[in-house]
Amino acid sequence: MATTYKWRFAPRFRRNAFGWKSDTPIQRIKEALTEIKAIAKKEPVLAGEGAVLFLEKLAPAIEQVDSSSGGIGSAVNRAIETLVPIIAKADVSRAVREKWLDRLWDALQEDDMPYLEYLGEFWGELCATREIACYWADYSSPTLTTMWDHCARTGEYGYYKGTTACLSALYASGRHEELLKLIAKSEYRHKSWHNRIWGAKALAASGKPAEAIRYAEESKGLNAPLAAIAEFCEGVLLHSGFADEAYARYAVEATYATTNLATFKAIAKKYPDKPREAILRDLVASQPGQEGKWFAAAKDAGFFELAIELANRSPSDPRTLIRASRDFAVERPEFALAAGMTALRGITDGWGYDITGSDVLDAYAAVLAAAGAAGVDESVVKADVRALIAANPNGGQFIQRMLERQLVH
Repeated sequence: MATTYKWRFAPRFRRNAFGWKSDTPIQRIKEALTEIKAIAKKEPVLAGEGAVLFLEKLAPAIEQVDSSSGGIGSAVNRAIETLVPIIAKADVSRAVREKWLDRLWDALQEDDMPYLEYLGEFWGELCATREIACYWADYSSPTLTTMWDHCARTGEYGYYKGTTACLSALYASGRHEELLKLIAKSEYRHKSWHNRIWGAKALAASGKPAEAIRYAEESKGLNAPLAAIAEFCEGVLLHSGFADEAYARYAVEATYATTNLATFKAIAKKYPDKPREAILRDLVASQPGQEGKWFAAAKDAGFFELAIELANRSPSDPRTLIRASRDFAVERPEFALAAGMTALRGITDGWGYDITGSDVLDAYAAVLAAAGAAGVDESVVKADVRALIAANPNGGQFIQRMLERQLVH
């Protein structure tokens, strides 16, 4: 099987195949994943072999790539997340799986960057069976125990590349008490959530949700990943059927996405029985003084009155308001008119970055279009803009200058 198929990615991932720039290796990683996933649809065992081969070759190939931007590291982590299920679900004999794990272990130990460190998080899953997980727990735990005992005696810092894989294997093997005792040995200096998450998971898996949450909460401290701890606790409560408590205690802290709208949608998905507007208002309340930044989220969620309310409570991006005014001029003219006027007021107050005369003209045009659709006379709009300028003579000079002709008649 392994020798008859020639993987296209293999020759591209020779040792030191890539230079300093990360663009090309990131693209090659994507291509390799595409190839392996395509094979997995028809020949899952062959795909598992290819996934192991790729992970073997990956770190030596990219060890000279600049990782300062985080791009290459993120690409590697996504590759690991993609390939672990392919390897874990492949229906192979124990001998083949053990050989795969031996190869991956060697790759993990030989990676000095370390790019493959994240692979250890999935070691129990890669083992596929409790028996194999037990073997790896037996193999790695003596080394980890000896290291942490030595560190506790001497106060020195120790590092073992198999730490996470060992904890993952102990968890997958169901040896929860042993896992908790081992983690306790690591706390000679401080409590690390990176280790303690396995203890928290073990308590939850043992049917002790309250203890798991308490254990996780005790992991908080300097530089602790508070969002990750909150996410774990939230998950335990949700799994136990305590959605209201999970929401009240952890939902906002545990959920973070790239945009406010995405954050709102993520929480709403987890709590379908919670009123969506209540969720949005709770999110807004969690960031006092930044209400205007939630305008787009409220608008996209369909809460138009709330969106205007938020935009008027603290600075919002004028260009975002202008786009909303333009886009909703026909569908929701009252909202569009309010958004456009708020944009003009924001410009007089100094909102936004590098605001130009074109932005002012765009805002005024959007306001006029919305006013026309709403049946508001143009003279009323002009009077409102003049009043806005008069209310802020210093900031309004820019708008006055840009709209001088439009406001004359």
